[in-house]
Formats: sequence, C-alpha cells, structure tokens
Amino acid sequence: MMKTIELEKEEIYCGNLLLVNKNYPLRDNNVKGLVPADVRFPNILMKRDAANVLQLIFEKISAGNSIVPVSGYRSLEEQTAIYDGSLKNNGENFTRKYVALPNHSEHQTGLAIDLGLNKKDIDFIRPDFPYDGICDEFRRAAPDYGFTQRYAKDKEEITGISHEPWHFRYVGYPHSKIIEENSFSLEEYTEFIKAYREDCKLVYKEAFGAEVEIYYIPANNDKTLIAIPENCVYQISGNNIDGFIVTVWRKNDD
Repeated sequence: MMKTIELEKEEIYCGNLLLVNKNYPLRDNNVKGLVPADVRFPNILMKRDAANVLQLIFEKISAGNSIVPVSGYRSLEEQTAIYDGSLKNNGENFTRKYVALPNHSEHQTGLAIDLGLNKKDIDFIRPDFPYDGICDEFRRAAPDYGFTQRYAKDKEEITGISHEPWHFRYVGYPHSKIIEENSFSLEEYTEFIKAYREDCKLVYKEAFGAEVEIYYIPANNDKTLIAIPENCVYQISGNNIDGFIVTVWRKNDD
C-alpha cells in the first residue's frame, strides 16, 4: 500500500539536505525549532534534531569539556555583521576564503556548527580543531550520526570556501555516511543523487540489516506528488535548487 505526499514548489527550500553556497542562497530565513547546541552555551543555537545528534556524538566519544561550540545559527543580520567585520579587520582575500556572503552561509540554516578545542583563546572565525586527539575522534564519529565535515582541503574549487576543519554540517544519516564513503562534498552529493529516481533508487544497506532507499524527484511548477509506502519511516528534503531528496527506511521483510 502506498500513500501520496503533496508538496508545494516552495518546499524545495526546506529540509536537512539544503545546498547553500555561493550559487544557491538561502531562500527562507524563517528558521524554526532552534535550541541550544550545548546547554553550556545557551546562546549558540541549532535546529533541534541537529543539536540532539551533536550531544549524542559528544557522549559517544566522551568529549567532556574538551570540545566547545563556537558558532551555530546566525541570523541574516549576524552574518552580515560578521562578514562586514571580517572585511574591515582581515581584508577581502581572507574574508572570501573563510566567511560566506550573507544569505549564502550554512550557519543561517541552523544545520551548521563550528567547533573548537577548548582553550583560553578561541578564534571565532577559525577555531582550532586539529586532526588528532578528541577532535579527530569527533570527526571520525560524526558521519555515523548524520554530520559531515563540510569544507575539505581538496574540495575548495567546488565549495568556494577554504579548508575548514572546524565546520560541520548536519545532513542526516545515511547521507552523511554516503558522503564520507565517497569523499563527496555536499555539492557533489547533491548532483550524484540526481541519477537515482523513483524507478532506479539508491539502496544503502545498514549494518543491522535494514535497507534505506534514496532518490531524487524534480519539483513541478505547481505541486509535486510523491508516493511513499505505508507504515514506513521516511524523510523528504528539498535540495534548495530544483527538487526533493526522498529517504525511506525499509526492513528486509518488507
């Protein structure tokens, strides 16, 4: 048995898999469901699902006070102030490398977090998050829970942002694992998934036996109808460009 989900065109701008970069600005600044990313820092916010998962990773690796959130959700006004302040203090070349233009920053989605090694002086723009110790434990564990390190050194030409070891993006599981296993940037993953349609789905097999089906559906100019099996867990996210990414969890006995 199938049920039909009806989506409006504007819903391509909502969800965990939005691609926000220099070419695709955030269209919806009305971010809902923000909570503290870490109770120790009540003013650093993320969307609830992302914040909950972040805490799970901290617990999994016994991070304690070794890692601190540095920057989470930013309003348009905050991103503008950070960008303008960096231009003034650091110059245009530095700012273009490390600070996204207002409305082109993942921080405005509530799905991104900058993390830093807990020490006396933490650089707000470029916090220290090395490739060893507890920071690298976080980096290795993150994809198992839905986070990916967003800006890799060898992807700078694609992402338009310099290497940022401290910036992590929540995309949800198993998307984070597929990105990690293929060394994709989110730009590459967004394009990769377009090859999988309703009649040719990507099937990701989880270690405990379940299968996850992932596929792309282009948005219609009016309403888009998506058929989903009854009695299954599913998520639908816009890609912020032209369509939807559908994720369906199935048991082997379906």
